[in-house]
Amino acid sequence: MATLDEHIAQRLRDSERSGELRSAPSYGKPMVQDDGWDQTPPEFRLPFKILKDAGVVPAEVELMQQLGRLRQALATTTDAEQRQVLQRRISDLQQTIALRLEKLRVSGQL
Repeated sequence: MATLDEHIAQRLRDSERSGELRSAPSYGKPMVQDDGWDQTPPEFRLPFKILKDAGVVPAEVELMQQLGRLRQALATTTDAEQRQVLQRRISDLQQTIALRLEKLRVSGQL
């Protein structure tokens, strides 16, 4: 019985022979670093990229995008009261993200 690695290797060979790999739009090109790549923790970059390419957006990615929008709003606002509200929301969201990522790390779902 073939191991999982052997099965994956065989599927890749089959895809290469059939031309399926070469027909992919990104075949032979450097990986494009999308918005948020640098802000994404290194251990999540490739899994999130794979999910994105498959059309799936993990909740953690959406939270990070929301955090980016809040930071951008904070950078452009001059109203002191609005700045405090945004800073509080950013702090709360950062804590939520940290807790979710820690839960993933501890549970071994990465």
